[in-house]
Amino acid sequence: MSKRRVVITGIGAVTPYGVGADKLWKNITAGVSGIDTIKNIDLTKHSVHIGGEVKDYDPLEHFDPKEVRKTDRFTQFALIAAEEAVKDSGLDIEKEADPYRVGVIVGAAAGGFDTFEKQHQVIIDRGPTKCSPFTVPMLIVNIPAGKISMKYGAKGVNKAIVTACATSAHSIGDAFRAIQWDDADVVIAGGCEAVITHLGIGAFSSARTLSKRNDEPQKASRPYDKDRDGFVMAEGAGILILEEYEHAKKRGAKIYAELVGYGQTADAYDVVAPCPEGKGAQRSMENAIKDAGLKPQDVDYVNTHGTSTGLGDKAESHAVARVFGDKNENKKLSVSSTKSMIGHMLGASGAVESIICIKAIQDGIVPPTINLENQDEEVANLDYTPNKAKEKEINVALTNSFGFGGHNASLVYKKI
Repeated sequence: MSKRRVVITGIGAVTPYGVGADKLWKNITAGVSGIDTIKNIDLTKHSVHIGGEVKDYDPLEHFDPKEVRKTDRFTQFALIAAEEAVKDSGLDIEKEADPYRVGVIVGAAAGGFDTFEKQHQVIIDRGPTKCSPFTVPMLIVNIPAGKISMKYGAKGVNKAIVTACATSAHSIGDAFRAIQWDDADVVIAGGCEAVITHLGIGAFSSARTLSKRNDEPQKASRPYDKDRDGFVMAEGAGILILEEYEHAKKRGAKIYAELVGYGQTADAYDVVAPCPEGKGAQRSMENAIKDAGLKPQDVDYVNTHGTSTGLGDKAESHAVARVFGDKNENKKLSVSSTKSMIGHMLGASGAVESIICIKAIQDGIVPPTINLENQDEEVANLDYTPNKAKEKEINVALTNSFGFGGHNASLVYKKI
């Protein structure tokens, strides 16, 4: 049986810029940073005070008070992004699809940290009998996928993938496979995250992974720059509607791009640090390109994982150079890290960066790597699109996502 084609027919995003995929793309192409001083919690005792909080977010504008009390922030973000994506796709599941052929694959790296913290404090202050009966469904990672399925009547494959910062790339990749191999016609896929909490900030700070550039929030995330000092935590969600090509055509759907390749590997090296040579990242990209039936020279743009950490940026950049050639060898390839603007959304990153790749293909714009003022001589010699977006025809784009534990995922999107 030949593999079926898979296209993207809807997108939705909640990011540090606020709610909406258009808001995300407008700010990304303008080189605007979404990073600021964290306002929702008091971090006076913490060493890190900055992050990519979702701007102007009031849950009561999207949910009734009872639902807000029973739903953690990470799930709220997923539901909002899914609503935008489903509406954008124009798909009426009840009328235009078999509900048992519509799936949901949405994950998170951490789940309901806010709920965990608050309910633990309730037990300490008031006793275990005062813990909310909704605690477990509020904090477990699979609830966004479950709630999305309930809202839209999607009765097909339903699961939550947890691979740290590779979560939503794996979610999209597995959704891609489900449609390719005829297990589904449509899959709502992506990821969500909301770990700007005392535990989230404190734990990552203790691991010495976060930037402490508190006095210059907008300049704190600086991938490939010599003066980078760690990544910036962010929150939000990204959801894509993946659909079998003929199914989308039959209903006259708008098609953004085609998903053509998926690669996945493990570093098998360290719990936190990437393989220094970037061998797992390299093979992940090579597998995705091979799966797409393409060659490295066919790729126009790579949206790197590019977190703004010393080891990660170096390893990935050299992996990219080995796959595609460096700036002297491959003058066609453009590279950028959009985490320079939105920070690191952990489990939501792969989906949000997939949306960025899709919009880049659609509009012919390479988003920039901002804050790249003094390129580190230890990273590979690539065209990182420093500080300003550029117009360019993009037929094929690849995005990378790598997670703690050595999880690697790469996705290839193509103009259709």
